Amino acid sequence: MTKRRNKRAERLAKEERKKRLKKRRRRRALVLILELLILAGLSVAAYAIFKLEKMDHTVLDIDTSGWTQEGYTNIALFGTDSRGEGGEDGGPARSDTIIVASLNNETKEVKLVSVYRDTMLGQEGQHYDKANVAYAQGGPEEAVNMLNRNLDLDIQDYVSVNFLALADVVDLLGGLEIEMTEEEVVHMNNYCVETSEVTGKSYERIEPEVAGTYHLNGVQSVSYARIRYTAGGDFTRTERQRLVISKIVEKVKDAGIIKMNEIIDAVLPEVSTSLSGTEILQMAVGVFDYTLGESKGFPFDSATPESVPGYTGSYVVPVGLEKNVRELHQFLFPDQQYTPTEDLVFISDNIAYITGIYPEVTEESTEETDGY
Repeated sequence: MTKRRNKRAERLAKEERKKRLKKRRRRRALVLILELLILAGLSVAAYAIFKLEKMDHTVLDIDTSGWTQEGYTNIALFGTDSRGEGGEDGGPARSDTIIVASLNNETKEVKLVSVYRDTMLGQEGQHYDKANVAYAQGGPEEAVNMLNRNLDLDIQDYVSVNFLALADVVDLLGGLEIEMTEEEVVHMNNYCVETSEVTGKSYERIEPEVAGTYHLNGVQSVSYARIRYTAGGDFTRTERQRLVISKIVEKVKDAGIIKMNEIIDAVLPEVSTSLSGTEILQMAVGVFDYTLGESKGFPFDSATPESVPGYTGSYVVPVGLEKNVRELHQFLFPDQQYTPTEDLVFISDNIAYITGIYPEVTEESTEETDGY
């Protein structure tokens, strides 16, 4: 009887040891898996940082208007025809495209506002000129400061790309389907000649030049976005730019990891930004959560006089910069109350005095001085 009990006890003890051994092995296997996952994650991060080092990174000294758009991240996007030595004097080129991208951190909605490049705005040193002059005179730092100064924004960062980067992205995504008028087809074919020379990429003319929906490659898409000499001038040109951006965003969301890697390799050397590698990685993690919302052109209410006293060339004049900026804040930050700063009111009054173009004074506009 005693022997049986001893054997049973030994058997139970062996089974218990086996169970403990299995648990230890499971724990070791789990720890090993976790270590491998962590190592893989670190490797991916290191690889991503290595790639991000290919970008031209610039640290900015930014002046804000004093306003802080809490809950939003505002970034300036600039499109140029070069990176560095493209200006007529050998300095930075003027920004061909100026867009404010405002990200709602809670809803993940992104709104785009194109600032017309010929818009008369306050420049550094209290003089007035076209919006795109700021980039040529002081690079992205002065261009961002110009936007903050004239729009009462708190933009801290920028991303600048040239024609080649945009053309590369479109080609790697397999092209874009875009509907064009007959006039747009003609102008796009003409712009393709220069765009092809600048980017070193090829294209095929669209013939016959008739209206329709076309599958455009990189050179053609960039040329379409550059069209300016149609009805609406720069106003419709910025609409085309935002359309191209929205179509790229749609296709990027459907692109796989391998294709995304190809795009990153091709585009990063053509990108200049103030965003750090860590900030870009944080944005990249949630990129597919963002949705592209409504987009507009600024100023909303503008005039294009034949001439401006003391100035040469054509200008887009805000019909009341202060009034337009109020509307801008209502569009981008509808949940925030806004009152224009004294600096903005000063700039707005000066532009009106220089151009002789004043907003219509109504009872409603008078009430706006109390904010909204």
